[in-house]
Amino acid sequence: MLRMLRIYLVGFMGCGKTKAGEALAATLGVPFVDLDRLISQSFGSTVSQVFSRHGEPAFRAEEARLLKTTLQRRRVIVSTGGGTFCHRSNRAAIHESGGISVFLDVPWEVIVSRLPGKNLDRPKFESEAAARRLFSERVADYRAARIHLQLGGDEPPDEVARRVVAALPGIPCGT
Repeated sequence: MLRMLRIYLVGFMGCGKTKAGEALAATLGVPFVDLDRLISQSFGSTVSQVFSRHGEPAFRAEEARLLKTTLQRRRVIVSTGGGTFCHRSNRAAIHESGGISVFLDVPWEVIVSRLPGKNLDRPKFESEAAARRLFSERVADYRAARIHLQLGGDEPPDEVARRVVAALPGIPCGT
């Protein structure tokens, strides 16, 4: 049994972090945490409502606080929010704690095809053009992840989980 395994899935909204994280957690027998869900529970409202009622600074502060709680766990798979890994302090906390960041790199065309009608759920998705600008701004931060998985976007979550496991350093496939 692995003593410590903390994996942080990073990438833009709509890249499949939550579904892949759930599949990865099931594959490895490790608890799963969706950071956006934790924030919603903490505030008692949706992410979009948190942004509109409390503002992005309050959201980011709670995000950083909750991220730190995951760093205390020995074994966890975390689906981060689209902006979590874009803050240097969050990246540093993940990496300095021994966490493994994995960038799920899905083509823009796939992401945008997954987001129609979701702009109400995603506060940073005001329009396709605004989302494209945000994607362009964030991609360099995502590329700072320890593992970079180039995906086509049509892989089922179990296949993404398998590819993450195969890319993990020092962990035999099938663990």
